[in-house]
Amino acid sequence: MDFKNQINFLKELQKNNNKEWMDANRKWYHEVRNDYVSWLDRMNSKLASIDDEYYDTPGKKGINRINNNLMFHPNKPIYKDHFGAGLDKRPNTGDFYVEVSIERSMFAGGLWRPDPKRLRSIRDAIDYNGEELQKILNKKSFKNTFGGLYEDVKLTNAPKGFSNDHPHINLLRNKTFAVATEFSTKEVLKDDFDKKVIKVYKEMLPFRRYLNEAVTV
Repeated sequence: MDFKNQINFLKELQKNNNKEWMDANRKWYHEVRNDYVSWLDRMNSKLASIDDEYYDTPGKKGINRINNNLMFHPNKPIYKDHFGAGLDKRPNTGDFYVEVSIERSMFAGGLWRPDPKRLRSIRDAIDYNGEELQKILNKKSFKNTFGGLYEDVKLTNAPKGFSNDHPHINLLRNKTFAVATEFSTKEVLKDDFDKKVIKVYKEMLPFRRYLNEAVTV
């Protein structure tokens, strides 16, 4: 994968974030996109080989559109400043997200502001066995990689049906259950980047499995 070419494309796109430039450079865009899809295909195979429960996600299925959704975010530029994709993308669960950008790239996973039904399922799982989730979050290597849960909006008080003195109230008050870790462009361009992807995937896997079991059982 020629990530340098991909990043150079993104840099030029952000300088010329308009349809006219994109149309004039459509060949370059497809070259970069196809290269990224091929890399995703390779990672899809590698991750499937280490995870018996992995959900097959070919690159074309996992890759996100480069266009921003202007219907809901009219003030955003037409095109994103990154290429993003979800792997292990089982329907209605949290996938393993890989984003390569100009300066700040990241791995992420979990569930971002899940709908009320799935959020309730996660909270029920925490109520039943929050110790398991807390153990995952407290693991030293996990904390070193992700820090903790992604900081997002939280309830001020306990959610409906739970008490403020619940032993896992700090977890129950969350509306987002996700983790992320960032990495530099320099790291992306190193030869061991694929190994880094696999290492982060393995570290995140128990967390994602906990959440995905909660919303599917």
